[in-house]
Amino acid sequence: MQVCVVGAGVVGLTTAYFLAKEGHRVTIVDRNGLPGQGASYANGGQLSYSYVAPLAAPSAFLSLPSYLFDRNSPLRFHLRARPAQWAWVMHFLAACWPPAYRRHMAELSTLAYFSREMIGEMMACEAIDFDYGHRGKLVIHRDRRSLQAAADLVAFQKDLGADQSLLDEEACIALEPALEGMRGNLVGGVFTPSEDAGDCYKFCIALDGLLRDRYGVERLYHHKVGCLKAERQRLCAVQTNHGDIEADKFVMTAGLSSLGLMQPLGVRLPLCGLKGYSLSVPVDGLYDALKISVTDSRNKIVYARLGAVIRIAAMVDIGTAQDVVDLERAETLKKHVRASFPGLGSLDTARVWAGDRPATAQGKPIVGVSPIENLYLNVGHGALGFTLASGSAKLVTELIQGDPTTIDARPFRLGTVH
Repeated sequence: MQVCVVGAGVVGLTTAYFLAKEGHRVTIVDRNGLPGQGASYANGGQLSYSYVAPLAAPSAFLSLPSYLFDRNSPLRFHLRARPAQWAWVMHFLAACWPPAYRRHMAELSTLAYFSREMIGEMMACEAIDFDYGHRGKLVIHRDRRSLQAAADLVAFQKDLGADQSLLDEEACIALEPALEGMRGNLVGGVFTPSEDAGDCYKFCIALDGLLRDRYGVERLYHHKVGCLKAERQRLCAVQTNHGDIEADKFVMTAGLSSLGLMQPLGVRLPLCGLKGYSLSVPVDGLYDALKISVTDSRNKIVYARLGAVIRIAAMVDIGTAQDVVDLERAETLKKHVRASFPGLGSLDTARVWAGDRPATAQGKPIVGVSPIENLYLNVGHGALGFTLASGSAKLVTELIQGDPTTIDARPFRLGTVH
């Protein structure tokens, strides 16, 4: 079977991998000259299989005023006169309802654990160098109420298969000595040994080379997609500035660009861009700390050691210009980092990045069939693109082949709202 994958981020590349491994002839098309140039480029680097709680949480509903009016809030809404954005926000608020939140988290956990299994299978079969580290993740808490809420979540996630431990301040610092500067300001944390970290962009580059050299995947970069040509609810070709690309089946993995590509076909994807920021801080051999991934729960900042770089990521801006760095937001992030890790040194040489993550209001990706007969969807992973990519790629591959799916695919279908 000939399959065309539209989009060469981490989701598109893993989709191409599992399809090619099954023996299909695969073509990837992307407007950029290299893979992984969008939301995959400089994300947080954490593979957080046990931390897939949706952004739409009961606490988010209570914090809505600060999201609208506090310029320093970790999550900030910029409301615009766009019906699609208002519809997304309304669905987001509905998803904050506690029973819906717990259901969505359970469904995401199933996909995340499947994804962990799939990326493990991939790494066992292939040589992919992406500064991978399997050292676990520590979420730190600065007040008792926050830690108690975390303890309640640990109890809930235990039934979903998570292996987590509650630690006091002393145990947190013993586990990660870089937290010494926070002594007296921590009440404890949650450690999850199963979590990983890696450089998503390096993963994309390495996987792209593997697809070319081992699996014969045709990669058409610098191909700007003009439209999708369809007849009688069936896709015929992807039109590009270098000609049409024909295939038996197609998979849409183009992130936010998927919105404009699908709309002329009468398919409206319920996606919104969640802009996130990151700092990539080079460290020399003298700074031998932050070996494990750390998440600051109060400031919503994640830290991951990626080889000779510490990747620091934070914030969600909704309704701002795509991929434009807000210098004020970047400075706010640096201020929090300096206060928490003074030993990290100067952040003047840190590389600042901003990227839009396409997300559904419920936090679940859209994986599966579309209203177009031979066009499949694998979009909307939000901030969990790297974590969920391998699982959703395998899932859409099973659906394309008509195989029984390893996990229940129904919660991720287009139009599924709970």
